[in-house]
Amino acid sequence: MSKPLVIIPTYNELENIRNIIPKLLSLPIETDVLVVDDSSPDGTGDAVLSFKDTDRVHLLSRPVKKGLGQAYVAGFTWALERPEFDPIIQMDADFSHDPDSVPSLVNELKNSDLVIGSRYKSGVNVVNWPLHRLMLSWFANKYSKIITGLPVEDATGGFKAFKRSALEKLNLSTIRSDGYSFQIEVTYKLYKAGCSVSEVPIVFVDRHSGTSKMSRSIVWEAAWMVWHIRFPWLF
Repeated sequence: MSKPLVIIPTYNELENIRNIIPKLLSLPIETDVLVVDDSSPDGTGDAVLSFKDTDRVHLLSRPVKKGLGQAYVAGFTWALERPEFDPIIQMDADFSHDPDSVPSLVNELKNSDLVIGSRYKSGVNVVNWPLHRLMLSWFANKYSKIITGLPVEDATGGFKAFKRSALEKLNLSTIRSDGYSFQIEVTYKLYKAGCSVSEVPIVFVDRHSGTSKMSRSIVWEAAWMVWHIRFPWLF
């Protein structure tokens, strides 16, 4: 019998991971949780191991910090090696993605192969972001939609649910992008592989604790990545 798996990448998310795992384990749909931790010096990995009394929490520890994109690639690979997991959900540890929205994303998979928890599907549903960051995100999504032709409003969103059969269509070894560009690349490649994509509106709230991993280099990577995936012959 298949069961949902939630994948959470972490680096120095000790307080958040202690709080989000119990929340996920208490959802009305019984999910397993995989934390992909890049050997956080704050003890995040040890906090995950403290849930060892349940067989629903798993830790994939990587020796060095390699970025968000490769953390998800490692998590997807781990999940696809275990046929009991379907669907597969990705989300952040910092509660900007509300765990209570996981069942809504999973339910929408009845109609689509990939579901995005969308900040912009029904207006702008972002809380506690400064205006300059909100405008950057909104324009980045409009920009990526124009260049790639993706029929979604939130291509850079990181709260997603996948049917296992959809993820199996990805050649994970070819994915090298990170941050915003990773989210765009995965959605674009699945869309071009014939997967159906839909969006469920969510309210995105800025992180509860910890430090944002966003940087100027991540923004610039996303800016050129949309051209790279849409017109590979240019590169």
